[in-house]
Amino acid sequence: MPRRTATLLASTLTLIALLCVALLWRVPYAEMSPGPTVNTLGSHGGDPVLQISGHKTYPTSGHLNMTTVRVTSADYSMNLVEAVVGWLAHDQKVVEHDTLYPKGQTAEQADQENAEEFTQSQDSAKVAALDELGIPVGSRVIVSAVVKGAPAEGELHAGDVVKAVDGRPVKVAGDVAELVTKHKAGQKVVFTVVPKGAKGDATRDVTITTAKSDDDGVARAVVGIQAGVEHTFPFKIDIKLADVGGPSAGLMFALGIVDKLTPEDLTGGKFVAGTGTIDDQGKVGPIGGIDMKTIGAREKGAEYFLTPADNCAEAAADTPSGLTLVKVKTIDDAMDALKDIREGRTSALPSCTKG
Repeated sequence: MPRRTATLLASTLTLIALLCVALLWRVPYAEMSPGPTVNTLGSHGGDPVLQISGHKTYPTSGHLNMTTVRVTSADYSMNLVEAVVGWLAHDQKVVEHDTLYPKGQTAEQADQENAEEFTQSQDSAKVAALDELGIPVGSRVIVSAVVKGAPAEGELHAGDVVKAVDGRPVKVAGDVAELVTKHKAGQKVVFTVVPKGAKGDATRDVTITTAKSDDDGVARAVVGIQAGVEHTFPFKIDIKLADVGGPSAGLMFALGIVDKLTPEDLTGGKFVAGTGTIDDQGKVGPIGGIDMKTIGAREKGAEYFLTPADNCAEAAADTPSGLTLVKVKTIDDAMDALKDIREGRTSALPSCTKG
């Protein structure tokens, strides 16, 4: 065999061997890419995303799109070739696996956490939207979870309404822990509750013996429950959006609800997208994957992107051409920005700048 042919054959075999190694070599990374973007004012899967009954609604136009990020699953094992392709691609982002999924978290646990965060974001979006419109929302403190094997197991249940602890009325979720920790471990504490689903005057007292906390914090008395808040709304608001998780659509859900409940068209027919968590007070919080979300929004046709203030520097570092980033800290900021957009005062919009 001629020397040149032998050299080419050896080189080819070496390259094939290296490629096989790269395909088999697993690396501790995950991949993010632009996910679906859905108009909260429109329909998805044949159903309106926002369904409101019991209150007058108004026609809307334009877009208020929530955005998502597509990520590899918690149990996906990426190879070196995929990681290199992701690093080189503009519309993909490779990050350390533990950044997205804490060590030891299973795919099922990740899905459950995302589902819970999504449910909470919907609830907060409704509260923030109705507060923006001056519509009162009722609330009550409930048992949101009971720790397995804790003193409260079998005595209290998720969904029970907590009216008082030791005879002292409970107004916010934090009151429960504050009143329980006034005791020492081994002492009894009395919960006045209305069992979940009870009808009429079903209030009852439940006495539980406290235990000593076993976490890394200061030793204290505990009963093993997590208190939360359940809101009661004056009319029905349903958010129909399957296969989406996490809390990042809160802001856009809230704005969509406001738009449907007000005669004025919030967007003026413009294509606005955005992201951001939202709390009951209307404060907008940061999210992950902002660069992937701006790419997905622009590819869909968005002209403006409502951006959490804490994500502004990252988003501004690589903004898709034709997309205007608008910095928001609260739902009030977003409402002001939408007014400027529909009235053509784009120069007045608070912009994001590079860090």
